[in-house]
Amino acid sequence: MGAIGQLFGWIATPLYYAISGILLFWHKLATLVLSPSNGWSWVLAIVGLTVTIRALLIPLFVKQIKSSRNMQLIQPKVKELQKKYGHDRERLAQETMKLYKDTGTNPFASCLPLLIQMPIFLCLFRLVNSAAHGDARGFLSSDDVEHFSNAKIFGARLADTFNGTDDTSVKILAAILVVSMCATTFLTQRQLMAKNMPADAMQGQYAQQQKMLLYVLPFVFAISGIAFPIAAMLYWTTSNLWTMGQQFYVIRNSPAPGTPAEKAKQERDREKAARKAARHGGTLASVESVEQHAEAAPDDTDRPAARAQPKKQTRSQRKGKR
Repeated sequence: MGAIGQLFGWIATPLYYAISGILLFWHKLATLVLSPSNGWSWVLAIVGLTVTIRALLIPLFVKQIKSSRNMQLIQPKVKELQKKYGHDRERLAQETMKLYKDTGTNPFASCLPLLIQMPIFLCLFRLVNSAAHGDARGFLSSDDVEHFSNAKIFGARLADTFNGTDDTSVKILAAILVVSMCATTFLTQRQLMAKNMPADAMQGQYAQQQKMLLYVLPFVFAISGIAFPIAAMLYWTTSNLWTMGQQFYVIRNSPAPGTPAEKAKQERDREKAARKAARHGGTLASVESVEQHAEAAPDDTDRPAARAQPKKQTRSQRKGKR
């Protein structure tokens, strides 16, 4: 246990400095309009911290979406492998890994943003808990710790927890945030499964894992959330809202093939084409015909070069040549 604690300390120390530095940066911006000890200045700092971290994780989010989409699309092939090599688990595992390699799919990429955020969340939890007891970590000074430990919103301190106080108003606010954290976690996963997964993928093993996470994660957060500080729950809820917005943009503009989101996009494209035709006084069929003809027409660069015409000559020049 001591070795594990020491290892976590090595990992957590640079995270304490990174998190506290970003938090103080946004807090300084918030203090341009609010006092340093105002609870809402620290709430804005936590929101700024969340936005900064999630912006840095956008490349991983793109990999997550790509991997998740590939996992959905190869589910029919995975089923074929299971039927063919179901009696030989070792061969099935080899063929499945080969399929992942050939299609460029990483089954663990979908968990990367969550796995990276958990140490950040835990360090923020420890940072807030330490500040509540007057212990400064990272770049936080004693004045910052004092301001943070006394910062309140709706009568509750940001370091308060549901099971750490007898104040009814604090318990109500903490309970609302626990429910919000669980609800946004559930809706984030539900959004992906309901709109961006083909019908075939909803029956495979991968879909069963996703369904399990859909209900297990909110349950875990509901049980453990009563021990989370209000500041940590604000961070996680804001992060979930960011994820929902990111997924909505990706699903709307680049849906996976054969999904309800793709059908909705095709319907929007048809309506857009119809409005375009109405503005130009034509019909939808004529606009689609023109667009198809334009796509099918060869470019000027593909046409053969024009044959050079001989120069005109006078009669005397032609006689001279003969």
